[in-house]
Amino acid sequence: MTTRQKGRLLVQDVMTPHAETIDPDENLQIAAAKMRACDIGLLPVRSDERLIGMLTDRDIVVRAIAEGLDPRTTPVRRAMTAQVFFCYEDEDLTEAAAEMEDRAVRRLVVMDREERLVGILSIDDIARDMGDEVLAGEVLSRVIEPIEPMGTVERLGERRAGPHD
Repeated sequence: MTTRQKGRLLVQDVMTPHAETIDPDENLQIAAAKMRACDIGLLPVRSDERLIGMLTDRDIVVRAIAEGLDPRTTPVRRAMTAQVFFCYEDEDLTEAAAEMEDRAVRRLVVMDREERLVGILSIDDIARDMGDEVLAGEVLSRVIEPIEPMGTVERLGERRAGPHD
C-alpha cells in the first residue's frame, strides 16, 4: 500500500525522480542545451558526487547573459546558486510545501536518508499530483528566486554546510 492509498502523501509520491545534474566546470551553453533537451529549468550542480549548488535557466540569463558573459566559455560555477534547499523523500509533502513557501523557492532537491540525490520536488509536481492548485498557488505567491549567489546547503528547518560535508 502506498502512502497515497493511506491518505498521506510523502515527497516521494509526487517528486520528479532521477534529477539530471551538471558539473560545475561545464560551460553554460552545455547546461542550457541540457535544460532544453530535458525540458527542465534547473540542474543540480555536482562535483565528485557532492552537491555544491543549483543552476536555473534564470541564473544563466541574469548572472551571465545580462552581464555580457559568453555562455560558451563561462563555467556553470560562475552563475550557479551555491545555496541549496533540500528535503528527504520520506518527508510529508504538506510540510515540504510549507517550507517551499516559507523559503520562497519553486523547487527543492530531494535526498534519500543516505543523502544521495534522488529527485526534484517542484510546485508543478505538487499541483499536478496532489491536485491541489490552491496549495501550489500559495507556494508560488511567495516565491522569489535569489539573484545574488549564496553559499549554503540547507535541509528544511536546518542550516548546515552541505549534505556531504
